[in-house]
Amino acid sequence: MIERFSELRNTALLVSVFVIAGCGGGGGGGGADAGAGAADAAPAESPVDAATAGNVAGMVTFTGTAPMMAEINMGSEASCASKHSTPPTEEGFVGGADGGLANVFVYVKEGLESLSFPTPTSAVVLNQDGCMYSPHVLGAQAGQDITLRNSDGILHNINASPTENRPFNVSQPVNMDTNRAFPVAEVMIPVRCDVHGWMTAYVGIVDHPYFAVSGSDGSVSLDGLPPGDYVIEAWHEQLGTMTSNVTVTTGGTAEISFEFTEAMAGSPVPMGEPIDLLHPDGHQVVDH
Repeated sequence: MIERFSELRNTALLVSVFVIAGCGGGGGGGGADAGAGAADAAPAESPVDAATAGNVAGMVTFTGTAPMMAEINMGSEASCASKHSTPPTEEGFVGGADGGLANVFVYVKEGLESLSFPTPTSAVVLNQDGCMYSPHVLGAQAGQDITLRNSDGILHNINASPTENRPFNVSQPVNMDTNRAFPVAEVMIPVRCDVHGWMTAYVGIVDHPYFAVSGSDGSVSLDGLPPGDYVIEAWHEQLGTMTSNVTVTTGGTAEISFEFTEAMAGSPVPMGEPIDLLHPDGHQVVDH
């Protein structure tokens, strides 16, 4: 059985190498002429006047008994297991010592409709390292390159399942990068590895630069917003969504606070329209 699995993996590796060699390797594409044209073009400017901008900052917390995350058995992949000093656990819930909740995608949901923002020229990175996606939750602008990186010495595949964008499922040989982009805003897009079923990640795509993922202490900030009224949404893969209404003033910092609770847990949050397990209208609104 083990020998048969090794044969299948080696075959997949060879097929992936031929496909990538024949297609030019990845979603960036375009060749040398396209790269030269991009370099000649003047970078687009932000429509926001930095001198009048303000910020949004605050905390994402969890109240109640935190769910236990299962330990991941990497016995079949010794090279990955060796990269972890302690046995890794699933990342569906990562809480801090003081109630902070990590891996929450926070972004401006409403209030920027009249503005158009340039697509960043730099890529964000979704790394596969130690048979785990890193980061577990990340954001990008619509059309921005996402570098899919394999830092492991084994075969992975990246299976992205959006509902508003075109899905893809690509095999990735050892130690290489592949670029992909999602042209349409979508919160959230699930990503998994079919070779290693415990590997999951979530990508939030928005059409502006005002998004962030809460840190290990639950802190989060959105900087450089133009003055105005906004709806800020916080998304968690197991606890649903919450929104907060804020007003940003010139040079000021509007405070936000999202408090997820034990009662909001119980089932995974599907992609597309978020579901809040407490409120039938789909989300809880908190005014600030």
